[in-house]
Amino acid sequence: MKKIIWLVVTFLLVIPTVKGEEKNLLAPSAKSAILIEVSTGEVLYEFNSHEKLAPASMTKMMSLVLIMEALENGSLKETDMITASKNASDMGGSQILLEEGEKMSVDDLLKGITIASGNDAVVAMAEAIGGSEANFVNMMNKKANELGLKDTHFQNSHGLDAENHYSSAYDMAMIAKELVRHEKILEYSSIYETYLRTGTDRQTWLVNTNKLVRFKDGVDGLKTGYTKDSGYCLTATMKKENMRVIAVVMGEPSSTTRNSEVGNMLDYAFAQYGIQKLLSKDSVVDNVKLEKSKQENVNIIPKEDVSILIKKMDSKIVPTYDISYHKMKSSIEVGEVIGRLTIKNDNTVIREVDLTVSEPVKKANILDLFLRYGKDIITGNINFK
Repeated sequence: MKKIIWLVVTFLLVIPTVKGEEKNLLAPSAKSAILIEVSTGEVLYEFNSHEKLAPASMTKMMSLVLIMEALENGSLKETDMITASKNASDMGGSQILLEEGEKMSVDDLLKGITIASGNDAVVAMAEAIGGSEANFVNMMNKKANELGLKDTHFQNSHGLDAENHYSSAYDMAMIAKELVRHEKILEYSSIYETYLRTGTDRQTWLVNTNKLVRFKDGVDGLKTGYTKDSGYCLTATMKKENMRVIAVVMGEPSSTTRNSEVGNMLDYAFAQYGIQKLLSKDSVVDNVKLEKSKQENVNIIPKEDVSILIKKMDSKIVPTYDISYHKMKSSIEVGEVIGRLTIKNDNTVIREVDLTVSEPVKKANILDLFLRYGKDIITGNINFK
């Protein structure tokens, strides 16, 4: 028996990373599947990943993207109280039993969406942000276009089956990748159980529909789904050390199978791959002298952390860097792109990243330039011939 188990494990660990596998080796019961690493966006494994299928409640990931954006831009606060409409309270499927006119905080509604997959909760939030669910759905489709998703069209904010409501495993992975950029969401999706309406006669117990949150170390989200049309679906994310991956399965025959096969995909990712961090967004890659700015010298940094995906059996790379600059202005804001960093390994380009400044650069006035000129004379930085 031990020999059989060892052979199965060995087989999983040597599965080649081939896009468009003829056989779905990691999730054989799923209609489609995909496995990606988040920081690089690289696909580690996929099967029928662009097939358009009913996404069920995984739809709520896009709703959550818009909710998190509203929280971050200040148009919404976690303490805001949202009043449930009749439309929200009448939603079928999974729900947190909102009553028409009931007020609930954004914080609790987020728990209702991420933990219990409450259709009523997400509709209440959609109406609060979009003015109506229809307007909110337009926002969802606009966001899908902005993310470059080709296999997705939404008809509602919750994921109940509807004509012309579809997505793909690939698009769901890209939406999940966008969602986990808002790290606050993981504080909600990682909760296994909690209560709403505590201290009232309507206290409600919530248990996470994503059982991997409890039973697999490192899993801290993200969203399950099930309808008659979709079958059992799951988007899960897991972090170990400095690597985060996202696994998606669609069209599974049971919740047990989807959990098991997603678990296999996650195990495969961490058995085979690792992340080599090359630079952080605080790494100084150059120092440039600016003649007409208040600061004579400014540190140049990447706009984002720079990591690469490596196979664990491979040795770490020793990168080289090339820098090219745009025409430099005398006034530059942090985040403004001023050049490009090209990262190479053995003269092969492996990554490119935008460059910016580490602090705001202000244009020098006449007095600044006069004082600098005088200082250069005193220190001998100007050579008169």
